[in-house]
Amino acid sequence: MPGPVPKRSDQRRRRNKNDGPQLVKAPGGAAPEIPPGDEGWHPIAARWYASLAESGQSQFYEASDWAMAVYLAEAMSRNLNSGKFSAQLLQTVPSGMTDLPTSEGARRRARVELERHDVGEDPREVARVTLMETYRKAASGG
Repeated sequence: MPGPVPKRSDQRRRRNKNDGPQLVKAPGGAAPEIPPGDEGWHPIAARWYASLAESGQSQFYEASDWAMAVYLAEAMSRNLNSGKFSAQLLQTVPSGMTDLPTSEGARRRARVELERHDVGEDPREVARVTLMETYRKAASGG
């Protein structure tokens, strides 16, 4: 989707506006095995690849997405290990990362939102939210 990064759904004002083409659904393949990273990869590429398995969007990855991730990590590693950076490769790798949606902006464009439900939330934040909820209920008469 071209243009600016869309806002998260809870930040949009008009929820009744049709935002684009209808969603087409198809069954996914079997849950793919995550291919192991190459031990020879540059540490930055290896860290990026390992982070994918821990990221929320990876639950949507098919075998072909993991194959693309291996390719991108290999390209990133070769570029980082070479004596000079390839400008074209430097442009291609982030483009491929966007296709996998590995960034917040890319996920919003793909209409994927990840919500973090931390078990160890900050107690001050929990207390603040609870207090605000109490005020809201009192103000609405509930």
